Amino acid sequence: MSHDGSANTTREEGIARIRDLMKDIDICMLTTVDDASGRLRSRPMSLQEAEFDGQLWFFTYEDSGKVAEVQRDRHVNISFADKGKQNYVSVSGNAKTVTDRAKMQEFWNPVLKAWFPEGIDTPGIALLCVEVDQAEYWQSEGRVATVINMAKALITGEEADWGENEKLDLRK
Repeated sequence: MSHDGSANTTREEGIARIRDLMKDIDICMLTTVDDASGRLRSRPMSLQEAEFDGQLWFFTYEDSGKVAEVQRDRHVNISFADKGKQNYVSVSGNAKTVTDRAKMQEFWNPVLKAWFPEGIDTPGIALLCVEVDQAEYWQSEGRVATVINMAKALITGEEADWGENEKLDLRK
């Protein structure tokens, strides 16, 4: 089943759906606009553990390339893939740098010491906050169902049922 339910899904329902699809995915790809030419640049990022409420949070350094890129153009895209479950999410929004120590403490995890050896006292540490305004997801019945649907389509000559696809407007 494939549909675009953006007109029928409320913001709260959309956030809940995206939250459910992203909950077990730690690493995602963050895409920023690299320079004035408009080139896109993606890099893997570890999403901070927080219940998705329309914002995504990442630890970074204030002098990193991604922060400089976001200061020039706040538009970003973040993609998530759970290949095992055949679930995919793409979100877009606006990013900003946050240096609030209380917020950092809220998201801090000891594993982050590998990148930030002095914890939240690491010089130049910051958070990147992405306010999500749009999302799209693709959700299938899982790998086995996908293979069965593909085989059925090859045998019957009909288009395969790839699962559910929905575009969501998450602006307030």
